[in-house]
Amino acid sequence: MSKSVERVAPFLFGLTALALWQGAVWMTHTPSYVVPGPLKILRAFYDSRTALGAGLLSTLAVTGAALLASTILGVFLAVAMAASSFFRAAIQPWAVILQVTPVVAIAPLIIIWVGQPFLALVVCAVVVSFFAILSNTAAGLAATPPELLDLFLLNGATRWQILFQLSLPYALPFFLTGLRLAGTLALVGAVVAEFVAGSGGFASGLAWQIIEASYRLQIPRMFAALLLLGAAGIVIYAVLGVLERVVLTRRDGA
Repeated sequence: MSKSVERVAPFLFGLTALALWQGAVWMTHTPSYVVPGPLKILRAFYDSRTALGAGLLSTLAVTGAALLASTILGVFLAVAMAASSFFRAAIQPWAVILQVTPVVAIAPLIIIWVGQPFLALVVCAVVVSFFAILSNTAAGLAATPPELLDLFLLNGATRWQILFQLSLPYALPFFLTGLRLAGTLALVGAVVAEFVAGSGGFASGLAWQIIEASYRLQIPRMFAALLLLGAAGIVIYAVLGVLERVVLTRRDGA
């Protein structure tokens, strides 16, 4: 299969699915408050484009801040774990516990403890996303080839030289893979936190648009917000994928 066909395949599949969806709604006469068709959703998106656009910007602001914080925290903890077995033994169990704890269960506590709404949303999103960067970067640092490590040691390299000139460059592909995963996880964490915050009276982001639409039984608008979230996730994943290819290409060509 040619590359051009592979590029258009997702769009063809999506258009086919939308056409079948719209046709099924027309043939079954399903009310829009049960399952709206794509045309109804498109009309709802146009009618609410200002509110949905503002909600998307708010959600993306939380996602971006959480991804930046997750990157700093994840890399720092991964380096600490690689540098010391004591730190690895101390950090890893707590990181796993935090990762498997449902953020929806601890989001109300975080919002109460942090106080500042935006910062609280960022903290919730970081809880969801940082582990992807931590685990992938730590795996990359641990996978440093032992023969290269021995070569550095034979040439009298210090621990910091080994870290910055060997281990971190070798772990770069692992880190970029973790960053790509963390981008979508940060979006998920931001939406979950916004759901909790919106229920508590702090209206912000696309999650609040979904809550408000469901309260008013504006199901086409709710679907429009959901599809906008899905599109945002695809764009984040694609942009970070492009970043990964560019960085690795430049590294390999250097």
